[in-house]
Amino acid sequence: MARAYDRVLILEDGKRYQGYGFGSKDTRVFELVFNTTMSGYQELVSDPGYLDQAVVMTYPLIGNYGITDEDYETRFPTISGLVVSEYNDLPSNFRCTKTLSEIMDDYNIPGIEGLDTRELTRHIRDNGTMRAVIADVCVTTEEGLELIKSTPIPHDSVSRVSCRKKWYSRTPNHKYNVVAVDLGIKQNVIRCLNALGCNITVVPYNTTAQEIMAMKPSGVVISDGPGDPQDIPCVIELIKELKGKTPVLAIGMGLQLVGLAYGGAVNKLKSGHRGVNYPVKNLLNGKVLITSQDHGYAVDADSIANSGLEVTHLNILDKTVEGVADTANKLMAVQYRPEGAPGPQDDALLAQFVKMMGEDK
Repeated sequence: MARAYDRVLILEDGKRYQGYGFGSKDTRVFELVFNTTMSGYQELVSDPGYLDQAVVMTYPLIGNYGITDEDYETRFPTISGLVVSEYNDLPSNFRCTKTLSEIMDDYNIPGIEGLDTRELTRHIRDNGTMRAVIADVCVTTEEGLELIKSTPIPHDSVSRVSCRKKWYSRTPNHKYNVVAVDLGIKQNVIRCLNALGCNITVVPYNTTAQEIMAMKPSGVVISDGPGDPQDIPCVIELIKELKGKTPVLAIGMGLQLVGLAYGGAVNKLKSGHRGVNYPVKNLLNGKVLITSQDHGYAVDADSIANSGLEVTHLNILDKTVEGVADTANKLMAVQYRPEGAPGPQDDALLAQFVKMMGEDK
């Protein structure tokens, strides 16, 4: 006997997809995006950058290796939903401690499977990311559209994922003391910097430049995070005040905030860059990196032409800005994820940041 559809995905343009539920049975409104990664769904579900978003996975089978205690990017997953072609609730992995559905249920994250994710991905690619809702199958398209329309677009994303007070991640025989401004920082950024000899002090997004400099940092990291960078003017001012005082590395949304701090403009991309297969050219040495990315906004290259920022990396596919630097003021920023978890490990950007801190000493 065939299973009966029990969940529905309704897009704001009126498209309707029926499927089978897993995870939470909550009704949730979100921005619908797609991700092209072939593995790492646990890191994706626990990535704060996906707050208020549901992700369509282009890889067809999700859940097959379960969830492990060591691989979270944050302790409390905040993704809004997951859309997959086929969900496997019987994982085969000796490290597995829970299934993906169990974790999603724990954190009120709805999922839907059994629909054509290839067609849905093409629809988002061609028409752009859009708002949508996962609900019970009995919800009509008209009711779903009204729910989407009546749900406000959030503008407090970073404040909801940033830490509330500073915390520490230390490593033996450290050489540098780094302050990381938490806009939704991934644990692997911290792990990688620890491995490079850095003690990390993670601080809330609204920490002032005076408070940071009082910690006598060897350097400052502005992390990636969710939402529109223009919603956090305090971080834009922070970057302006830190410029030239200490080495700064900005990642993901951090680059967008650097662009805004230097007087540039930021534009929303049609469908964004999300996955681990984006080729980026380093203009300084001519090398091409295959990068991991998760962003829906990009810095307008023309807007920073005379700002003091040098464009150091470009996306080969659409020529968007992927890296900038202000060498005189010891600042570098990249749009992609240099810590790649999961993702390519051939980029030496974090090591370059450590080297810059050493030279500043």
